[in-house]
Amino acid sequence: MLKAKSGKDQICALGAMSGTSLDGVDAAVVTTDGHEIFGFGDTAYRSYDDAERAVLTDALGHWAGPEAEAAAAVVEAAHRDVLAQFPAVDLVGFHGQTLAHDPKGRGTFQVGDGQALAEALNTPVVWDFRTADVQLGGEGAPLAPFFHFACAKWIKAEGPVCFLNLGGVGNITWVDPRFDAPEDDGALLAFDTGPANAPINDLMRERLGKSHDENGETALRGEVEQGALELFLAEPFFAKIPPKSLDRNDFSEMVGLVRELSDADAAATLTAMSAAGVAAGMMHFPSLPDRVLVTGGGRKNPVLMEMLRVSLDCHVVPVEDVGLDGDMLEAQAFAYLAVRVAKGLPTSCPGTTGVRALVGGGVVSRPG
Repeated sequence: MLKAKSGKDQICALGAMSGTSLDGVDAAVVTTDGHEIFGFGDTAYRSYDDAERAVLTDALGHWAGPEAEAAAAVVEAAHRDVLAQFPAVDLVGFHGQTLAHDPKGRGTFQVGDGQALAEALNTPVVWDFRTADVQLGGEGAPLAPFFHFACAKWIKAEGPVCFLNLGGVGNITWVDPRFDAPEDDGALLAFDTGPANAPINDLMRERLGKSHDENGETALRGEVEQGALELFLAEPFFAKIPPKSLDRNDFSEMVGLVRELSDADAAATLTAMSAAGVAAGMMHFPSLPDRVLVTGGGRKNPVLMEMLRVSLDCHVVPVEDVGLDGDMLEAQAFAYLAVRVAKGLPTSCPGTTGVRALVGGGVVSRPG
């Protein structure tokens, strides 16, 4: 059992996240007992350079081999760089980089050695968060919902609220904060909504040599191709009852659907697809939420946000509107989850990943 350096039940944990958008590593501190959030601490960000991003992109879809080994080296070096800036923490939550995700087949695969990181930082590291969930029949994703429940309590939400993360892939959590604990039956429902930023980013890199559609400027100039949008929404994934999750490249054919369009029309259509996936997901919730709080890079795209506001029957706002940090929420989630793992608490449940029973995923590695 981990004991906080303060001697109290409040653990100062550092979380790190490298997401499917492949932009870089986010790091953030959360003080928690694994149930309640007591405060948020310092944050940092370390971007991947073009060469590092190329290595990671080349490794996507690989389960082993030299590509995966090269990606692991990039991921571990980047994490050492950013996490070394936080010497006075009790525990580190290290997600690693997902290269492949096939929960009903080969499993889930994140590169990055938590034991090596524990040695380098001289701090206990919790890692490999997803494997145990998949082994017990879960999707292994999304994993942030237990943290979202704590955030709903933190912001003193009185009724159901949704947290929508628009990273490379979109995922959404419906939270009812009137329950006492996230594992209570009916407190949470979560699933992946579909592709979010990944296909837009891929399009921008392929056609314009840009990392993303800054402020949605390219999409703003275009028109949505309705035929391509209808083909996208006809995918069986959207009618499937949750739980459900996606690999980054599961909808790679989206770029093919817009290949004949102009740059602006292609960007507008891919952006509309991301919003439409979220709207399709709303039909699965027990009740309409009071608000949809948007986190991740997609909240910075005003075209995507306006499409969401038009298509959803509730308020859609960035999480900053309730005092949270949309750039760091995923990293904060893995700080929070690391404390739960260290204390033997569950990190997922049937309502979040479809796992057969409550499970606490994660491996704790200690220096030495």
